[in-house]
Amino acid sequence: MASHKLLVTPPKALLKPLSIPNQLLLGPGPSNLPPRIMAAGGLQMIGSMSKDMYQIMDEIKEGIQYVFQTRNPLTLVISGSGHCALEAALVNVLEPGDSFLVGANGIWGQRAVDIGERIGARVHPMTKDPGGHYTLQEVEEGLAQHKPVLLFLTHGESSTGVLQPLDGFGELCHRYKCLLLVDSVASLGGTPLYMDRQGTSLISFSDKAKKKMYSRKTKPFSFYLDIKWLANFWGCDDQPRMYHHTIPVISLYSLRESLALIAEQGLENSWRQHREAAAYLHGRLQALGLQLFVKDPALRLPTVTTVAVPAGYDWRDIVSYVIDHFDIEIMGGLGPSTGKVLRIGLLGCNATRENVDRVTEALRAALQHCPKKKL
Repeated sequence: MASHKLLVTPPKALLKPLSIPNQLLLGPGPSNLPPRIMAAGGLQMIGSMSKDMYQIMDEIKEGIQYVFQTRNPLTLVISGSGHCALEAALVNVLEPGDSFLVGANGIWGQRAVDIGERIGARVHPMTKDPGGHYTLQEVEEGLAQHKPVLLFLTHGESSTGVLQPLDGFGELCHRYKCLLLVDSVASLGGTPLYMDRQGTSLISFSDKAKKKMYSRKTKPFSFYLDIKWLANFWGCDDQPRMYHHTIPVISLYSLRESLALIAEQGLENSWRQHREAAAYLHGRLQALGLQLFVKDPALRLPTVTTVAVPAGYDWRDIVSYVIDHFDIEIMGGLGPSTGKVLRIGLLGCNATRENVDRVTEALRAALQHCPKKKL
């Protein structure tokens, strides 16, 4: 028996059943899950270093290579969010004093700048207003001037809705002996990405990137994100696997099933689904009199559409009305796009014409009922 009286009583909230609202998540993420992925999350736990778990991990690696269209052996999963994977890539590739060129046209470029500065790299931001993108000429000028070891670009900038063209950037970086890091968290599976025609990415590394990481003069600042350890644990170095951390087994079940769904659908069909759903959404939004934030259709991210906040409205009123009256989540801007845009996501199974109809009708009602300020 305990010798001291408990100071904290059982929380009353935890003595009630868990209650989850039924909402349609049409923000830039997270999104609703297909039944098969939700079912995977309810399967029985197995040992994190068992042969059965290693088999699942190997299947996941093959799935990642498929969606990235890469044969890189150093392909793995980071136990964390996409933000964690960004940090993992940077703390392993960059060392103090390295020159780092960053395309900062949204929040993810800003975050890359911040992480690079914390590492002690010489960071050179190429800053653009929200909605901007980078041309080959602009990047080449930065490469020639700063001679970086690494260039960072965001393929799908979810804070602004911009799809950054990547054709030619891999060849450009090879010419300047620079690695290319591409953030594709918001674009993967929704729009074409051919990693082996480019450079390195958040969870898959080219041989040149591996050579840079494995010949470091200093250890990465993070043990948890040390790619040498992670590569071994994920079976990427042909050595006996050693314990590094306890992986999120249940989450990996769900990841395996999500990759299986993409493989069964076919990557090109997935791209087509998102492209067609986004085009339908754009037409419906424009029919409401709303203005798409990214003017050039070729630069619009299919998975996340940004709409300029209509004049006279507070974006928070619109977002609140849509969730309160229709149980649909959309979001406002993020980072440099805060107050400028509304963000509507069509990710995975949510990329349907039915969901487009639902969210545009909700927006129509919001524009009719939300207070409009006099300009």
